[in-house]
Amino acid sequence: MPGRVEGGVWPRTIVQRQYMRVDLFDFDLPEELIALRPAEPRDSARLLLVKPGEPFADKSVSELPDLLNPGDALVFNDTKVIPAQLEGIRERDGVTAHISATLHMRVGPDRWKAFLRPGKRVKEGERICFGHDGSSCFLGTLDATVAEKGDAGEALLVFDMSGAALDEAIAAVGHIPLPPYIASKRPEDQRDRTDYQTVYAREEGAVAAPTAGLHFTPRLLEKLKQKGIEEHFVTLHVGAGTFLPVKADDTAEHKMHAEIGHVSEATANALNRVRANGGRIVCVGTTSLRLLESAADEDGVIQPWSGATDIFITPGYRFRAVDMLMTNFHLPRSTLFMLVSAFSGMDTMRAAYEHAIRENYRFYSYGDASLLWRG
Repeated sequence: MPGRVEGGVWPRTIVQRQYMRVDLFDFDLPEELIALRPAEPRDSARLLLVKPGEPFADKSVSELPDLLNPGDALVFNDTKVIPAQLEGIRERDGVTAHISATLHMRVGPDRWKAFLRPGKRVKEGERICFGHDGSSCFLGTLDATVAEKGDAGEALLVFDMSGAALDEAIAAVGHIPLPPYIASKRPEDQRDRTDYQTVYAREEGAVAAPTAGLHFTPRLLEKLKQKGIEEHFVTLHVGAGTFLPVKADDTAEHKMHAEIGHVSEATANALNRVRANGGRIVCVGTTSLRLLESAADEDGVIQPWSGATDIFITPGYRFRAVDMLMTNFHLPRSTLFMLVSAFSGMDTMRAAYEHAIRENYRFYSYGDASLLWRG
């Protein structure tokens, strides 16, 4: 579903891509390269420079100010991760079943879309008591009704609580929904509440971190400002759909889950001025890139924008607004590896990932980063 421009005008989102076999985006990753904790300090993470047609260069995130020009603009996603993993119980005919829910998109003051596990055990109209610790629920009040059921375990949950009261209850009993490739190796702990959050996070609503932003520290942000590099913020509430594997054999058959985003008029105008003055728009993370590409018109002019986007970027897509991308290393066969392959070229990115694996870069959410130039 396209987003709605402020003022009520709907932009045309034209996705130009060729349909491709998903196995073209597969690669082998040694399990020991999956990072379970972030680098310390954050900006000490490694940074692979990827310029199509040029040799790769191994740098550090702390060197980013030297890699950009005065007048360039970094675009950050200021969404804030909420503890959106809920554990609950459902009773039917005297039988109790444990149900896990990962909230992924708020659609009303009292309702969330969520992925339920195991989804087949739950029927429409049934009640789930969340905050279950083995014997009781949170004040007996964090209950929800399964209003609708969708595909792949997705459901619409309508909670008995609403607004700020619901937010407080979720914060009290919820868990940080670590990506499955981390959660399968260790439990979430108190440290993740800080580690899995950018230092500039302020707009609550994400259930997954915009992980490229995890590398930034106040010190690095200050150095970037001193260099004359602008910083601008957009908001895209990352959903749990980002963790879902691509099960289709062809990209044409994959359905992206929508995520809610916002680009203010002030930010849109500022970014358009950057490009008009010869600066480059550098997105920190695929989330800010997807949002700006959703907001840009056919001429590459970024419009004020608010709504849901399910933009799916694969090779063949013509980028409109973004010149460079800083992003982590992504999963095989994932929509994010497809996106970076579209941005810098399939051959370039396959070679870049082979280099990263050979040089023991750390992968995924808590891993190292790459800085990509557009192909």
